[in-house]
Amino acid sequence: MVVSRRPRQQNFPKFLVERESDSEESTSGEEEEGDEDNDDDDGVGVTTPLFSRPRSSSRSSGSGLTAFEESRWASRRSKTALPPITISLKKVCKVCKGTGHEAGFRGATYIDCPKKPCFLCKQPGHTTISCPHRVAPEHALVPTPRRNSKRPLDYVFERQLRCNVPTIKPRFVIPNQVDCAIIRLHSRRVTCLEFHPTNNKILLSADKKGQLGIWDYNRVSEKTVYDSIHSCILNSMKFNPVNDGTLYTTSADGTISCTDLEIGIPNLLMDLNPSGWNGPANWRMLHGLDINSDKQLVLVTDNFGYIYMLDLRSNKTTGEPILIHKKGTKVVGLHCNPLQPDLLLSCGNDHFARIWDVRRLEAGSCIESLAHGRVVNSAYFSPLTGNKILTTSQDNRIRVWNSIFGNLERPSREIVHSHDFNRHLTCFRAEWDPKDPSESLAVIGRYISENYNGVALHPIDFIDISTGQLVAEVMEPSITTISSVNKLHPREDIMASGSSRSLYVWRPKGLQESDQAEAEGRGDLSSRISYCGKDEKGKKGKRSGDDDDDGGANDDEFPSKASGRTRSSYILKARGVNA
Repeated sequence: MVVSRRPRQQNFPKFLVERESDSEESTSGEEEEGDEDNDDDDGVGVTTPLFSRPRSSSRSSGSGLTAFEESRWASRRSKTALPPITISLKKVCKVCKGTGHEAGFRGATYIDCPKKPCFLCKQPGHTTISCPHRVAPEHALVPTPRRNSKRPLDYVFERQLRCNVPTIKPRFVIPNQVDCAIIRLHSRRVTCLEFHPTNNKILLSADKKGQLGIWDYNRVSEKTVYDSIHSCILNSMKFNPVNDGTLYTTSADGTISCTDLEIGIPNLLMDLNPSGWNGPANWRMLHGLDINSDKQLVLVTDNFGYIYMLDLRSNKTTGEPILIHKKGTKVVGLHCNPLQPDLLLSCGNDHFARIWDVRRLEAGSCIESLAHGRVVNSAYFSPLTGNKILTTSQDNRIRVWNSIFGNLERPSREIVHSHDFNRHLTCFRAEWDPKDPSESLAVIGRYISENYNGVALHPIDFIDISTGQLVAEVMEPSITTISSVNKLHPREDIMASGSSRSLYVWRPKGLQESDQAEAEGRGDLSSRISYCGKDEKGKKGKRSGDDDDDGGANDDEFPSKASGRTRSSYILKARGVNA
């Protein structure tokens, strides 16, 4: 006797649909009750007719199975039943995972989670959109009172430095229009910029991959990229004060190099990891860099809190490394005072900026410690007198000390500004305008985007640090990436910006007649834009490994009227190739 076997049936998971309204949820419950009455529905329990399946009336009668076999099939179905799949149609916040509200971009406007503190000023009770500092980015503290008695340093300041500070603040000149650009010069995001000390038209840039770019922005097609300077992130660079043809650079690979810019061959001066990779606990990276021209010293710092010194004449290390910040924390910035190079300013991840005397530099011998709320990204003396201090911290605060000879326990002013970020960006650093005689103008990129005619843009802010007021915010509708690296020219009214892998040069809109004639001779904007790299758009999308460095949309779209321009089909490689 041949017994017909029951065909194998596929089990389907149970779908549960969560909706926002109570009426829809009750309807789903009724449908679930109706499904429970169907005992032989192949384990498919749904709440909507879309996933329902008609019941077959010939299963038990036509299958030829006994009651015992039917019970075995039922038990096997119950054991192999898949867990239910819940389809939620409720509004869920991506920040706090709560229901009833959403957080994120709505068009070109970012909506904050109402259960979290304001992302800008870090205070509860309001969101970033309604933050009072968004319109007036100012949080001025009470100025530090001066002592009744004066110290010798106060007399030094009055006699030698006060005369260099103008009594009338001049008018600020803001470079607010893109004059030229080079798109995708680097293969990874830009990490630092530096203008040539003698040639006004040369801009140097470094990136996350360790490459060094040299660009003549007066002739936009002339550029050179050296890709053998370092093996990973190039963090800092400084020109040799006695030879502007050589450049000192530090990198996260633990090396400091001196590179001849003509041939692009780096001379390795120090390697903190001679035995190679031994794990993250032992890997040393170099971050801060500055040069003491009086003592002919190159000063560099690492990620363990130590400072190293090299002789500028022999390019060899001198002395032993000295612990200047909390052990095991990164020291990300160094700056020597422009008038008194023996005064050294450092900052790091231990939430402090510290002032040192290089003549008696030893652990625990700092002159003053300036406390911050979070990690300090940068700290600089003022460029002309060296009397003020400007710091940038991850707590969305720009702090200003008006005099290094006064009371440094509290800053003279705190300015609320959006530069706190998560990752995949170069740190924001507020930098002085080296041409401003009043030492009151600073520039810094903005992290929070603004809605400009339906487009989310990240402007570059010019701030008057003497009042905390926003002087200007400059942006270009075609630049939708974040401009985290910005550098003002030391001699001309020019600003360079590093946004993603591209470089942009800004000039003031209201040019003088001589400048206008020079601009007309260079042609229109579309002719002053250079493209580098292969255009793989529409083929492979972004290049592998670069998706974490863009900080925004694709930068190949600048500008729209130049989209039909023929782009270069090569990437500069090897020791350096002049385009």
